[in-house]
Amino acid sequence: MARFNGATWKPISVNHTSRGQESVRGVVVHIMAGTLSGTDSWFRNPKAQASSHFGTGRTGALWQWVDTTDRAWAQAGGNRTWLSIENEGHGGDALTDAQLRRNAEVLAWAHKTYDVPLQVASGVSGRGLGWHGMGGSAWGGHTQCPGSKIVAQLPEIVKRAKALVDDKPDPAPSGSTYTVKAGDTLSGIGKALGIKWQTLAQLNGLKAPYTIKPGQKLKTKATTPAKPKYQPFPGVAFFKGSPNSPIVTAMGRRLVAEGCSAYKSGPGPKWSDADRESFRKWQRKLGDSGSNADGWPGPRQWDALKIPHV
Repeated sequence: MARFNGATWKPISVNHTSRGQESVRGVVVHIMAGTLSGTDSWFRNPKAQASSHFGTGRTGALWQWVDTTDRAWAQAGGNRTWLSIENEGHGGDALTDAQLRRNAEVLAWAHKTYDVPLQVASGVSGRGLGWHGMGGSAWGGHTQCPGSKIVAQLPEIVKRAKALVDDKPDPAPSGSTYTVKAGDTLSGIGKALGIKWQTLAQLNGLKAPYTIKPGQKLKTKATTPAKPKYQPFPGVAFFKGSPNSPIVTAMGRRLVAEGCSAYKSGPGPKWSDADRESFRKWQRKLGDSGSNADGWPGPRQWDALKIPHV
């Protein structure tokens, strides 16, 4: 079983040969002469007698119809030894930037999976990135597919595929983000950073077809809430000196919140017997007794109260 996890799986039950892919010399680029959705419908019609392993939409969708261990029916005599990728559009069109990126992703994946060389194929006996028309009559006689503009773009697809395979993403500046570069894919970024691409998608709210753009900043780990800052223990001498401080007020408010109040009014900033009695209640709530429950704060008891920093 060989499915590209960067593509949306759209399996078809007809128009392909199960376990029929004898080898993989490369990837053949096609033009649909129609839309992605229309082609999807056509491939599901038994009368079509046609299919493709992959297909792209002009805005960046990437679908996989046929597992690459199975033979798709895209280029007649080339089906047994070449994978296929159909592209939304019509004869005379050029591929959009999004389609170039998606074709590069498929080629890079084929390189990693089947050792397809990252080069434009020299012909049907070569290897690499090919195009339908290069097969001539043996490949159905579709010599105008995918068209001269797209054939001229094949070196750019190879260039982008090489970038995906060879280039490592820049380290995340803060360890929590990554800026997308041209040719990047979620799977490539994830592999370089040691993160599952599905995790990257989830962190960034990305849905199929998981489109990313150069310059886009991706979260690479879940945001960890900043640890709250608590008021450090000022020392028992601070309290025995009868302080008048907002620290005392903050302490009193936490004691009230914990149900340990002995206040008739307040609390306020001036240390009082009510503060000491309230803190004694807190010490007893913690299970302390004797000299450890005399109302004078200790560092352990203070830290357990988690008083906001003032």
